[in-house]
Amino acid sequence: MDLLIALIVFLASAAAVLFFGTRLAIYGDALASLTGLGRLFVGFILVALATSLPELSTNISAVRLDPPNPELAVGDVFGSNMFNMFTLCVVGLAFGGKQFLQKIAPQQGYLIVVAVFITGLAVLFSGFKLGIDALGIGLSSVVLLIVFLVGMWWVYVTRPPQDRPDDADDLAAVGMTLLKAWVLFLGVSAGVVVAGFFLAWSTNEIAEITGIASSTLGILLMALVTSMPEVATTIAAARMGAMDLGVAGLYGSCAFNVTILFYADIFYRDGILGNQAEPAHIVAGGVAIALMLAGLVLILSRDRVKSAVAAVVLAMMAVAYIAGAAVVATLGATEEHDSGKAGSSGQASRTPDE
Repeated sequence: MDLLIALIVFLASAAAVLFFGTRLAIYGDALASLTGLGRLFVGFILVALATSLPELSTNISAVRLDPPNPELAVGDVFGSNMFNMFTLCVVGLAFGGKQFLQKIAPQQGYLIVVAVFITGLAVLFSGFKLGIDALGIGLSSVVLLIVFLVGMWWVYVTRPPQDRPDDADDLAAVGMTLLKAWVLFLGVSAGVVVAGFFLAWSTNEIAEITGIASSTLGILLMALVTSMPEVATTIAAARMGAMDLGVAGLYGSCAFNVTILFYADIFYRDGILGNQAEPAHIVAGGVAIALMLAGLVLILSRDRVKSAVAAVVLAMMAVAYIAGAAVVATLGATEEHDSGKAGSSGQASRTPDE
């Protein structure tokens, strides 16, 4: 019965995330036009932030559980970045492969560099496990936030000069004002946050009842569901012809996801959150970086590469994600088995008095 309740809450919250995510592209594109900031920057900042709200709320909830579940939080960050790249591959193939890539501005390269660099730093910090902190917040977490803020500025100053949809008159004709666009965008974003809290609770319950390793659950299942807004937004953007908005939302989400290690670290009181990474998390981060770099090469060479080659590369990227997910699942199961054996050995070695 407990598992049934957890599954029902999980499916309901996942459906809510999908519903609200489908609206983000529409209101985000309206803001890109009405504010004049353009699709690339709006996608990187507003859409990426909004679609990453499930990861933010879920991960903060995970470290505030009793007991805290830091492996679930760290796994969701790296797993979501992996899944975002899988989304890029699938949507790119569905909307024409090379034709999809040709509608992406080359200035996306600056954004991709930021996403790759900050994810690489997170993997590096997780591997070395720096023990420097202030007020319980790791220095590594602070560095990740600073890198993201500098990256925001860099993407803003390098955005395309004509990156503004010319549909302001059409928006006015349907009654879409700047104030209305902001209200609707913030409204659906709030809906995503609420659904994220229920996702954290239900996923943690499923992990405890089924015995699935939290690292595996965070990297695969949790990451898949919390990335549903990115999926819905990218598909909606592609259908509107706003490829820059969708792709910037994916890579921007990858960059913002890493900063969640800082925000969740504020609430995690048992050490530095990034230092709780396990081998499965490192593998997931490495796969995410490799896929992001492959996407960068495709986008920068989109006019020179043949259609068949573009399709093959996108398909190979999707296969690489599946292979990485399989490795992560295997590592997670091994870690859970080893920890279980260690726990049993510890109990067996105790004397009756203990």
